[in-house]
Amino acid sequence: MAIHPPAQEALTPPAPPAPDRLTGRARLVLLVLCAAQFMVSLDFSVLNVALPVLGDDLGLSRSGLQWAITAFALPSGGFLLLFGRIADLYGRRRMFLAGLAVFGAASLLATLAWNPAAFLTGRALQGLGAAVIVPTGMSLLTTTFPEGPLRDRALGISGTLLSLGFTVGMVAGGTLTDTLGWRSTMGLLTVAAVAVLATAPALLTESRTPDRPRLDIPGAATVTGGLLALIYALSTAAEHGFGRGDVQIALVLGVALLIAFAVVESRARTPLVSLPMLRRRTVAFGNLGGLLTFSMMTTVVFVLTLYLQEVLDLSAFGTGLVFGVQGLASVVAGVYAPKVIGRIGARRTLSFSLLGQGLFIAALLGLGADSGVWLATAAVSLASVCHLGAIIAYGLTVTSGVPNEEQGLATGLVTTTQQVGLTVGIPLLGVIATADSSLYDGVRTVVAVAAALLIVAAGVVATGLRTVSSPAGAETSPAAAKPSLAAAESSPAAAKSSPSGD
Repeated sequence: MAIHPPAQEALTPPAPPAPDRLTGRARLVLLVLCAAQFMVSLDFSVLNVALPVLGDDLGLSRSGLQWAITAFALPSGGFLLLFGRIADLYGRRRMFLAGLAVFGAASLLATLAWNPAAFLTGRALQGLGAAVIVPTGMSLLTTTFPEGPLRDRALGISGTLLSLGFTVGMVAGGTLTDTLGWRSTMGLLTVAAVAVLATAPALLTESRTPDRPRLDIPGAATVTGGLLALIYALSTAAEHGFGRGDVQIALVLGVALLIAFAVVESRARTPLVSLPMLRRRTVAFGNLGGLLTFSMMTTVVFVLTLYLQEVLDLSAFGTGLVFGVQGLASVVAGVYAPKVIGRIGARRTLSFSLLGQGLFIAALLGLGADSGVWLATAAVSLASVCHLGAIIAYGLTVTSGVPNEEQGLATGLVTTTQQVGLTVGIPLLGVIATADSSLYDGVRTVVAVAAALLIVAAGVVATGLRTVSSPAGAETSPAAAKPSLAAAESSPAAAKSSPSGD
């Protein structure tokens, strides 16, 4: 009788566990990627305070000032999915560096702008650069740091800086404009882009999808056109309302193009967005949570700014201090949120964070017509803690279990949700505050609606994300828990050493 020694087991050793500590090089990579994300986040708010001074200097009308924001928002939101997929196919590092170069050159053009056309061109090119940087930077992060504690920590730091960048931009914009002039706000972004671009090539390694399927041009055209139309409609409605003809036409066109996109993708041989990916519960419900947490938080911050300055007559400096406390709370949340996720999982963290954000926003219903600074500071800061937890958790939920070759697409969906969330909330709810006969009553109405939507979303997300928890705290669907074919094929050595690998 032949005796078979148990040598085959030794030929297939278990994969080593993912490291749970950042190496020195990994820290530098994380620093570069987070610096780029922080720079883009800063760009969303650093110019806001400077707009009146900028308008006087360049001769921009009030409607022109609105385009200073819209010119950036249109390309930064409309091209995210397209550039995320191009990076998957042709190289994430290459696209990331190209995006940094475009962003830096555009910031320099905006700094030196000699007339409105030059400035608005610079802003549009900044948005185009941001549309490359955000999805490629996020996909480089998720492909560099494996699922588990390292990715949790990396996304925690990234989410903290994303949230902090918006707050720092509000404070820095006013300070720079008062001391050095409005051009210094754009000059700051130029310096930041050059610094990151000088450091990144030595640290980042290239990654792309192994095979290069043909780019889905019809899908790219319909989704990009649809997003551009919707972002234009919503950002214009924030300034002029939904009664304008161009807003209504853009809304109809945007919806029609996105419906056409769904039809095109269902028939495409190599779709830009895999419909099975969109049907993943982690992707669908994770992005729903992300959309609500971003849109409601930006709306509440907007109406609180109106309340503090126009109802309570608080100065701009005092208002900045309130949101400065909010920024510090976000930093603290960024430290502890990954630890919470490691204990209870991304799904539960997302649901509980949405619920907590809704409840703390509901506390703002206690604001008075003549007092409420302390309540506003405490409630918005605690809501921001939950908001940051939701940001990190939804990013982990959407990208977990997604193969590396589709990380650019998954992170493109994450960042598109982020951009749409930042754009959609104020037009849809913020106009309630300004349209009401009493600003105080309008603010309370917005707060009530935002709180209700978040609380309902928490229940919907908790119900929809019926997933299996992994020991590392990341959560995957039962299907994703099975070894993927791509993973097996990517390891020739493992295939050869298996008992069946003759």
